[in-house]
Amino acid sequence: MPTTKAGQKAVNKYIAKSYDRVNLVLKKDTSPTKDEVQAAADAEGVSLNAYIVAAISQQLSKDKP
Repeated sequence: MPTTKAGQKAVNKYIAKSYDRVNLVLKKDTSPTKDEVQAAADAEGVSLNAYIVAAISQQLSKDKP
């Protein structure tokens, strides 16, 4: 990771240009909880983000006519 302000600014600019952000909110006392999703991701050996993206991709491909 960059340690200078200019380096971090460049990284942030790249991220803003290359990625979309989605804010996911999970209720703490209703399934699925973050801990449940994290445990499933850990069991698959992937990051939480990768697990969620794969689940969305699978659902989208299933929904296509």
